[in-house]
Amino acid sequence: MIRTFSEIIDAAKLKGPKTLSVAVAQDPEVLSAVNAAKKLGIADAILIGDKEAIIKASGECAMDIGEYEIIDIKDKNEASRKAVEMVSGGNAHILMKGIVDTAIVLKAVLDENIGLRTGNVLSHAAVFEVPGYDRLFYVTDPAMILAPTLIQKKQIIENVVQLANALDNYNPKVAVLAAVEKVNPKMQATLDAAELVKMNESGELKGCIVGGPFALDNAISVEAARHKGITHPIAGLADVLLVPYIEVGNVLYKSMVYYAGSKVAGILLGTKAPVVMTSRADSDEAKLNSIAIAVLMACK
Repeated sequence: MIRTFSEIIDAAKLKGPKTLSVAVAQDPEVLSAVNAAKKLGIADAILIGDKEAIIKASGECAMDIGEYEIIDIKDKNEASRKAVEMVSGGNAHILMKGIVDTAIVLKAVLDENIGLRTGNVLSHAAVFEVPGYDRLFYVTDPAMILAPTLIQKKQIIENVVQLANALDNYNPKVAVLAAVEKVNPKMQATLDAAELVKMNESGELKGCIVGGPFALDNAISVEAARHKGITHPIAGLADVLLVPYIEVGNVLYKSMVYYAGSKVAGILLGTKAPVVMTSRADSDEAKLNSIAIAVLMACK
């Protein structure tokens, strides 16, 4: 099982390079990550957007822009459509969001003619390497679905299982988070947790071990779980943290980055091909980590 981003990079070197299709690529931080991926032998890239702006941005990150194919499309909507079309048409393996609103990229991803939709919901997952822990954490969904229903939560888990599999975790431990550890009829998150556990136990939800409801402490700390008398097999050992609402995921994401100093990557799931979808505030390193994960997913 892969446990660090260093191991992810090493694995991607063995399985790459794959080709990125970068939507609206005229951003120095995005180009810096793309260039680093190329130098590592992880990925090449097709850069789509305003050519003049792309060339200017490349000068800010010591990038030899002559090594890349550029498709000059100044309109961000059209550039995003072309980037998606390059992936759905087989000219690239991975879609990467550049300096463009997520909604614009998603509109192209969901297009009936050129998009990357599947039968499942689209969800986002963040992968964290947290100092002091011996494993990666997957937080989902911190960025896409505002208040997922029970069925959407099931599909979010199915999506993240595929991500975990790409990182050699073939039976991830999924903790369904809530504010308390006991089912409370007045707290929908706890009711959903109980139902998801039943789905997992019956075989309807496969490829993982689901437990919950868990508060965060007894999902990630064996000591905290023992102190509260929680005996579920995954108590304190969770790999996946399924959040009840987007606000919880968003705050957890930013807390892990800014308070805990975690390394992070972000990816859109439930699509036909991997989609690198990071925040504009994410570092070059986070974008490179996300590319490396997408390369591993593209190999599955």
